[in-house]
Amino acid sequence: MTAEELFKAGRLADSLQRLQAEVRDHPADVKRRIFLFQLLSVMGDWTRAGTQLKVLAEMDAGSLLMVNIFQPILLCERLRSQVFAGKHTPLIFGEPPPWIGYLVQAAGLFGQGQAKAGLELRDRAFEEAPALPGKVNGAPFTWLADADERLGPVLELFLEGRYYWAPFERIRSIRIEPVTDLRDLVWIAVQITWTNGGQAAAHVPTRYVETERSGDELIRLGKKTEWIDQGGILVGRGQRLLATDEAEYPLLEVREIEFEVPAGPAAA
Repeated sequence: MTAEELFKAGRLADSLQRLQAEVRDHPADVKRRIFLFQLLSVMGDWTRAGTQLKVLAEMDAGSLLMVNIFQPILLCERLRSQVFAGKHTPLIFGEPPPWIGYLVQAAGLFGQGQAKAGLELRDRAFEEAPALPGKVNGAPFTWLADADERLGPVLELFLEGRYYWAPFERIRSIRIEPVTDLRDLVWIAVQITWTNGGQAAAHVPTRYVETERSGDELIRLGKKTEWIDQGGILVGRGQRLLATDEAEYPLLEVREIEFEVPAGPAAA
């Protein structure tokens, strides 16, 4: 079986082993190297994925745009892991609302194993954060939140080479591109319109942090979501799930989210 056939069969480790052999046999094959970068990204091997991007930058001018987009994202993934381990804090897009400080502190406490203290701050953040009505794929909602209880009313973003938490109250709309490539299962391209009318092209991590550590290939591929109870808080693995008062939506099934929010400040 070829590396692609093994991948389609869900045998990621076998696919990687075969693909590495194929790349050794065909070192100038750009498509195989792009596949290797993407497969390593699915498996969370950010360092080796970055190495493939460096090779692609040197051998194929047509890959430079992809390299320039994803090299910073690979670095952001390391920072993202540190945020959820309580070793770093995320950048906040726009003027930080008062409640988000509690949420950031809570995430750090959860990462350090201090669930009780984290829950107190998380609950305070959720109480103070505004419930924003809107529509997802045209269906109305009274409120929308990330189903991972560490996040709730914020969106993780990779924007201009930086890792942000963007409060929903700073966002007017999110347009999510359909999946067209393997890397979209790791980072999906989005178009954001801010409440001040500004727009930005960015990527949202398709999967929850540390998904790559799962032993379930469907979880690692972002084809399903599982929930782990960590001291009273539900932590996601696999594809990101958005919840409203009416339904739940896997991120990759969402095309557009619109919030009914007044215009306000939003500046990086």
